[in-house]
Amino acid sequence: MHEHPALPSTSVITSLPDSTELAQLGFDAWRSWFVAAASAVLAWLPDDGFAIFYQSDTLHDRAWVDKAHLVSLAADATSAALAWHKIVCRQPAGASSWGRASYSHVLCFTRGAVPRLREASPHVLAEEGTKSWTRGMGRAACELACNYLRAHTQTRRIVDPFCGHGSALAVALGMGFDVIGVELSVKRCRVARTTLTRAT
Repeated sequence: MHEHPALPSTSVITSLPDSTELAQLGFDAWRSWFVAAASAVLAWLPDDGFAIFYQSDTLHDRAWVDKAHLVSLAADATSAALAWHKIVCRQPAGASSWGRASYSHVLCFTRGAVPRLREASPHVLAEEGTKSWTRGMGRAACELACNYLRAHTQTRRIVDPFCGHGSALAVALGMGFDVIGVELSVKRCRVARTTLTRAT
């Protein structure tokens, strides 16, 4: 991202990896990496850009890791404003789960002006929608993010620097956005290409 400045009308929809996906770092180093990575995404945004993070809390040594807090630390470091924060139910309300929260945070930040909402939207999404893998962003959550960017911002291009299977990019492409995805895993990259091909 340092070598490729963001073009105007570019926004980000992404989900940063949790500590189990970067176990080689160790937890403390992963936490520092997470905040630095989120900061890099926010600092990269153009003046009219937005970054939407989809993050699920996890357990580490019996203590919860609040990823909304970690992203908010990055926002503070880059002077980004919180446009909105929503909760997505990954399981039905009242369901019990072990190790991974039954909800996800969806947080939208900008370093520019926060737009005036033209209509109300739910603060809690009852279900995340279908998804291609357990760590992926559900279709309903992707649509929530893309609908906001289409209705309230000048976004024409959506970038996902941790695109996984490409779920968010596929929904964005289907809504008429230009999309760019980056993925370190060769296997996930192949799946993402297939997902995007089907979306066209």
